[in-house]
Amino acid sequence: MTPDTALRFTVREATDADLGALAALLTAVNPRHPWTEDTLRHEMTSLRTHPLGLHTAQWVAQAEDGQLLGAASALQFGGMYHPGRYHAEVAVHPEARGQGVGTALAATLETHLHARGAQELLAGAYEDEPQSLAFLHARGFAEEMRFFDNVLTVADFDPAAWADEARLPSGLRVLSFAELAVEAGEDAAAQAFYEGFLEAREDVPRTGAATPVAFETFRERLGRPEFLPEGVLLAVTPEGEVAALSELYRDLHDPERLNTGLTGTRRAWRRQGLALALKLAALRLAHDRGVREVWTGNATTNAPMLALNDRLGFRPRVAWIEMKRGGL
Repeated sequence: MTPDTALRFTVREATDADLGALAALLTAVNPRHPWTEDTLRHEMTSLRTHPLGLHTAQWVAQAEDGQLLGAASALQFGGMYHPGRYHAEVAVHPEARGQGVGTALAATLETHLHARGAQELLAGAYEDEPQSLAFLHARGFAEEMRFFDNVLTVADFDPAAWADEARLPSGLRVLSFAELAVEAGEDAAAQAFYEGFLEAREDVPRTGAATPVAFETFRERLGRPEFLPEGVLLAVTPEGEVAALSELYRDLHDPERLNTGLTGTRRAWRRQGLALALKLAALRLAHDRGVREVWTGNATTNAPMLALNDRLGFRPRVAWIEMKRGGL
């Protein structure tokens, strides 16, 4: 793509035929968190079939030669659902910026959201992207919360140095989801994982209230392309209850990277070192697999998890600034 002051393009609704090119575009825009066609397809299918009837709308800006220059979306997510809340995104290929693509996509997005009577919009950009932040400020968005990636270089982690902290309280065992599924059966393992997940997620920092997750929706996590059954570490009681969990997922772009999902502990089991023990089990697994990096995400308000990750050797990257317009 060569920048051209007379860049010609059209904005149209996206279709599933665009998913491969759209994944490549979104990866070029945010290489920190790349997409594949498979992960994007799974994500969109999950949203479209969600029992809450989530709204999904996407558009692309296409050049005359067929290349995608940018994309926009208005989505609702089941984890923090309200009928008046939408997550808005405008993404423009780095080589096509400053030529009206973002403005055209934003205009299409605004028209759509106005027609739907949107009450609250969430969007965001990285703190090292001043043009993107200015773009959002100019459209009435204000900062709501900050998150950043925390990255650990696995070669710097010494499992032996953490032997004492890796022990769980008497009676608890560390099992992967794969191991629990063999021991208890996949249905029972999924139910125990689900119940632990539901309670552990309640205190995750968000810009809105968490929405209850149905078991059928939760089970879709087990079918995600990046799901790693042996990377989901569970603290299991003698009764088969999941007291705490820490998730690792494959990165489909980089086989030497693993991404952390939820790490959390049920309230009755807190302050007993379970989260640390499971994080250590996850890092030992990463170490044994020859992984180069483990990534996790943290809200800047989550002081306990930030302190824990700092102790383990995770180091923060550039912050993502979550912004909001309107309110509920």
